[in-house]
Amino acid sequence: MDRLNGLLLKLRNGTEPAPADRARAFVERFELPGASQGPLAGLSFAAKDVFDVAGHRTGCGNPTWAATHPPAAAHAAAVEACLEAGASLRGKTHTDELAYSLMGVNAHHGTPLNGAAPGRVPGGSSSGSAAATAAGLVDFALGSDTGGSVRLPASFCGLYGLRTTHGRVAREGMAPLAPSFDVVGWLARTAWILETVTKGLGLGGRRSPGRPRLLVASDAWALAERPTARALKPVVDRLEDLLGPATAVSLAGDSLAGESLAEWRETFRICQAAEVWQAHGAWIEANAPDFGPGVAERFAAASRVTAAERAEAGARRAAIRRRLTGLLGADGLLVLPTAPGPAPLLTAGAAELDSFRARALELLCPAGLAGLPQVSIPAGLAGGAPVGLSLLGPAGADGTLTEIAASLELFLMVPYAPV
Repeated sequence: MDRLNGLLLKLRNGTEPAPADRARAFVERFELPGASQGPLAGLSFAAKDVFDVAGHRTGCGNPTWAATHPPAAAHAAAVEACLEAGASLRGKTHTDELAYSLMGVNAHHGTPLNGAAPGRVPGGSSSGSAAATAAGLVDFALGSDTGGSVRLPASFCGLYGLRTTHGRVAREGMAPLAPSFDVVGWLARTAWILETVTKGLGLGGRRSPGRPRLLVASDAWALAERPTARALKPVVDRLEDLLGPATAVSLAGDSLAGESLAEWRETFRICQAAEVWQAHGAWIEANAPDFGPGVAERFAAASRVTAAERAEAGARRAAIRRRLTGLLGADGLLVLPTAPGPAPLLTAGAAELDSFRARALELLCPAGLAGLPQVSIPAGLAGGAPVGLSLLGPAGADGTLTEIAASLELFLMVPYAPV
């Protein structure tokens, strides 16, 4: 099947004109052909507008950033890797401002279309990458993930999305947000393409001997809205058929955080904010950019994080990393909802979006705090909109996660009824 899919992609490559951007996904469209041969030959991709493309400006979703930075002199390492592996680049996609948001709403450039749920937000900050992929404008798209910026749009738009192990994919030429959290990730409509990209960029393998252990955490599942939990259950059951019964995260109890996931979220917020201000504070003070609602408040809060707060949060983060790596060991896979529910409506107010964002971060922050890989799988519908199921694994388990997603794909092709 993989060979047939590859042949079909190679035959198709270059024979179709680029379709119209009905998803409002792109900042800029152009065509850069990939190498004539390679593991990604025949595939097309887009790059979030935090990745440098030689000769093009990296706008990071903010007009002042675009105006104060020259065109890139070289491709970002991840873009170059995709081109060398044979994929063709079709342009750069929208992002939330400086990637510092999760809903996909940009005050300057608008909101890309969530093709799976047009009345709802697409998720961010890799909003355009998700929209372009969901609309079939590209086969896959590069995004960045700091606190969920690949995983949440994947869940909202009914896509597969991979957050890679921190440091496994080079970040040169990718605008930073919080470097100790930032990773390169990608989104695809099928698990086969997600796995193909993962292997094509050198992240296959490293699978531990034996069958992975499925782990569940009561505090993570308590965050899922009831229709979402119901929608995800059949896929959890199928995972147990494949890998064996899931067990509680530890013999001492079934809670992931021990204290509370809200405290983990707060640790993430402080650590991230301190790094954000270190990365961008001087530029903000020099250029006084106009940020949209929510983003402006987050940057202002980042400017007020003290050295003492950062040190205290850093110590808590180190303890969280030790706990997670100890629970997972070499073969554990944590099964959890990607988000509490489906994407909020486009008409949702700021308070509703902030509330959802806070609850979502409790599910999304563990991987970032510990630098671990996580895959989001489109697992069903709740209220008529997609919801994702995630697998979080030990460092280096990127290939294992996408292999398991691929093994579920035939099961997931069975249509789900809204719940």
